Amino acid sequence: MLLVLFWIIGSLTLTSAAVIIGKKHGVSFLIAIYSALVVMANIFANKIVLFGPTTVPAGVIVYGISFLITDAINEFYGVKEAQKSVIAGFASSIILVFGVYVTIAWTPAPFWEGQEALATVLGSTWRIVLASLISFLVSQNWDVYFYHQIRLYTKGKHLWLRNTLSTLTSQLMDTILFCSIAFIGLMPLENVIGVMIGQLVVKWIISILDTPFIYLMRYYYEKSN
Repeated sequence: MLLVLFWIIGSLTLTSAAVIIGKKHGVSFLIAIYSALVVMANIFANKIVLFGPTTVPAGVIVYGISFLITDAINEFYGVKEAQKSVIAGFASSIILVFGVYVTIAWTPAPFWEGQEALATVLGSTWRIVLASLISFLVSQNWDVYFYHQIRLYTKGKHLWLRNTLSTLTSQLMDTILFCSIAFIGLMPLENVIGVMIGQLVVKWIISILDTPFIYLMRYYYEKSN
């Protein structure tokens, strides 16, 4: 458990550093980082790992941190740019799915023996792909919308509130949608609920821990202006 927390904090630190570097290069830099995180999460999700008494996809940390990027884009560049980042992330996922399909379907060289392993690691069922795309679109768009609405309602105050509430609710949506579409009917309901709980615990730990990091980002952005 402590090792996982270390990985989460390390990932948040690296992502925050990327956002701070992005101040010099503009919002396109952040959108590129966000799209990369989405692609990595989709690839890493093919490995199921232990988290305490539950199991979660290995991509849960990277995907959970992607919400910090959209919140940062929303905060520093506006809601329209954050919406663009979601579109870019979705497009990246579609390209990844097609690219993986082509790679697996392409006849391997006779001497290459990794085809079966490659198909096992990267090949997802249509339900997993569909669940991933639908949950991504719904949850990420909600995160962008709700963050912006809280910011308007609080007149720009209480950064911690909009960062935490938008992420907690959007990750709840994401987890319920993904697990329901992907697993209900294929495994016992209690197992599906167990996977949901495991994912939510990790995602919510990230959403709570990332609050100091977005304050650090805002401090840097305001200071550099």
